[in-house]
Amino acid sequence: MVAVVRLGLTGGIGSGKSTVARLLADRGAAVVDADAIARDLTAPGGPAMPSIAATFGHDFVTPEGALNREKMRTLVYTDPTARQRLEAIIHPLVGLETQRQASSAVSQGHSCIVFDIPLLVESPSWRQKVDHVLVVDCTPDVQISRVMARNPLTRNEVEKIISSQAGRERRLGAADTVIFNADLSFQELADEVRQISHRFGLSSA
Repeated sequence: MVAVVRLGLTGGIGSGKSTVARLLADRGAAVVDADAIARDLTAPGGPAMPSIAATFGHDFVTPEGALNREKMRTLVYTDPTARQRLEAIIHPLVGLETQRQASSAVSQGHSCIVFDIPLLVESPSWRQKVDHVLVVDCTPDVQISRVMARNPLTRNEVEKIISSQAGRERRLGAADTVIFNADLSFQELADEVRQISHRFGLSSA
C-alpha cells in the first residue's frame, strides 16, 4: 500500500496559496479546500444556514438563503465574540466534510492529499493532522495590492482581514517548506512547485 503524504498548505490572503494548490493538483495531488467547503456550507440552503439563522438572526441570511457575508464581516469586526460563535457552527461541519473528502482521495489511490487551510497555523489541531506544512509567503504590501485588484475592498478592509489572520512570522515559524511568492511570474511559481513536488510523493518531471 502506498504511503499517503498529508500536506498542509497555508498562506495569508493574496499570497497565491490557491494557485499553488491548483499547481499541486495538476501534479496529481488531491486538494481538500477548507474555504470551498465553508462556502458550500453557507450557500443557499447550505447545512450551516439553519444554525446561523438561529444564532445571529434572519438578517444575516440573504433572500436566497445564503449567508449575508458583508453583514457578517461587519459584525465580526465590531463584536469580538461573533467570530467565535460563527466558527463554532462552521468548523465542526468543515471538519466532517474534510475527513470525508480525504478518505475518498485515499480510496481513489492518491499518494498526496493537500489540505488547503487558510487558518492552519491558528488552529491548535491541524498541525497534528498533517505530515508537512507548506507556506506560501509574500509581503503585506503585495497581499494588499493583489486583493484590492481582484475584490471591491478598501485598503483598510484588506488590512483588517490580514490582521485577523496569523502574522507572517508565525506562519513562517510553522513552515517546513516556504515558497516566497512576492514577485514570481506564474511560470516561475510553477517551476518552484515542480522542484519541490518530489517531497510530497508527486512527479517533478
